[in-house]
Amino acid sequence: MIKLLSKNILLIALLLSTVYTYGQRKQRLADKDTKQWHYDIECVNTAKQGFKLVKVWSYSKKPKYAVSQSFKNAVHGIIFKGFTEQGRSCTAFRALMNKPMTEKEYNAFFKDFFLDSGEYNLYVTDAENGAIVPEDIQKVDKKMYKIGVVVSINTDALRKRLEDEGIITGLTTGF
Repeated sequence: MIKLLSKNILLIALLLSTVYTYGQRKQRLADKDTKQWHYDIECVNTAKQGFKLVKVWSYSKKPKYAVSQSFKNAVHGIIFKGFTEQGRSCTAFRALMNKPMTEKEYNAFFKDFFLDSGEYNLYVTDAENGAIVPEDIQKVDKKMYKIGVVVSINTDALRKRLEDEGIITGLTTGF
């Protein structure tokens, strides 16, 4: 009875280890697939004070990877790209970072910040509960998809975090 129980425990541990490793491998592939920050960001509509409602278009060889990276891409876009005005409902948003070398200068911070379980998750939420309209899944060429995901980003809290780290200067600095 004890041998059978220990074999079952060993089998369960092996199974859990395999599932965990498989999950990590899939996430590494997603990270690798979108490593170069290949995305576009655009305003969708006005959002409540301190937030931006954006659609991030992520490019990937597999649609599921683009979707999983969309949150990272959206936060990255707010920090480093910003977006232009989109009709009456959206005003332009200048990137939080305005110094070209800052991402490299603070590489250690951003490497940790954009880990899969990193702090970027604190500033972004799915605005459409995982729903992606069919028009937002586009095949760009034989090997590439472009997937649009709408998210809400807490820009005020994100700005505050970057100010607290000394990465960007506060809005009131210099007054």
